Amino acid sequence: MNQTPGTPSAADLEADGPRLLERLRRLVNLESPSRDAEASARINELLAAWWRAAGAEVTLHVTPAGTHLVAEVPGRGEPLLFVGHSDTVWPVGSLDGEVPWLVDGDTVAGPGVFDMKSGLLVMLEAVDRLRGRETQRRAVRVVVVCDEEIGSPESRPLLERCCQGVVAAIGFESPHPDGALKVGRRGSTRVRIAVTGKAAHAALDPDGGASAIDELVDQLAAVRAITGDPTLASEVLCNSGTIQGGTRANVVSAHAEAELGLRFMDGRTEERVLSALRGLTPVRERAQLEVEILSHRPAWAPSAGDTAFAGTLSRLAAGLGLTLEGRPAAGAGDTNLVGSLGIPTVDGFGPVGAGAHAVTERASLASMHQRAELLAQVLLEF
Repeated sequence: MNQTPGTPSAADLEADGPRLLERLRRLVNLESPSRDAEASARINELLAAWWRAAGAEVTLHVTPAGTHLVAEVPGRGEPLLFVGHSDTVWPVGSLDGEVPWLVDGDTVAGPGVFDMKSGLLVMLEAVDRLRGRETQRRAVRVVVVCDEEIGSPESRPLLERCCQGVVAAIGFESPHPDGALKVGRRGSTRVRIAVTGKAAHAALDPDGGASAIDELVDQLAAVRAITGDPTLASEVLCNSGTIQGGTRANVVSAHAEAELGLRFMDGRTEERVLSALRGLTPVRERAQLEVEILSHRPAWAPSAGDTAFAGTLSRLAAGLGLTLEGRPAAGAGDTNLVGSLGIPTVDGFGPVGAGAHAVTERASLASMHQRAELLAQVLLEF
């Protein structure tokens, strides 16, 4: 989204800037890596307090992986769903190490500042700006999960429940580099293939064993044939992310496993490939094979509803003097599930920035204000 005449005025920044910047500082300084239940509880307690002050009814869902937040903001009509996450890829201690909190003019840096703590504040800021106008603004349902960065393995049922009865959904992940929204995302699935063989001396009794490593190699070749099948409707990206097994060169390996990362463009191809992977069988008589889906985000191909919703947002942006486009993205997120359910969905409503998951992670303060201004307009007019 280009910073054109709709960029917040100096008066706007002076009025709201200190609050927004201070809130962002507090969120970033509450380091919240995935699977850290205590850190997750701390950051969601703070978010819950802010949402309650904004007039929302808040529920915290405590799980072994961390805390999820759901906020219901009163307003008119069926709610608009806001989707976000509080976890980051950064371990505790990153602030004191290679990713310190830093403010340099319009640029704010720190662990999770771009992905996606600034996005969490865009949604909150828009609702805050409309406080007292409940009869004029659209109702909002907010869901903030604590396990997005690891594939949302535990929060998916909660997200599915939050999708019920909503009119549309907005994800607050980072946008495309030029600020464009993300309309459609590749599906993302992590698969673990584990082989149990039989150990034996590699020279004295080679036929008495069953090599788990050799079996895994053959299975990975089969996976390549499945994912590279030219009759598939669309391209499949398959990455062998990790592989391990065996103990010594003179021992027939008793165990081996690999973790694969798969990306899909459409649901039909996705289902066909995953069904074939679930149907893999051992090549060796004494080998046992286990195929486990570790996480699954369905392919989200842009629908007519998604395109129409993105067009509405573009029209409202133009009314503020802004340019806002939308196009598909390669990466996956929680909006994959929402969009695949047929709910009109867009993602990438977080502010412009760069460096997600890198030491260069940063976000634009002016863009945060800009996004919040547009979102407030969406709540009034959509």
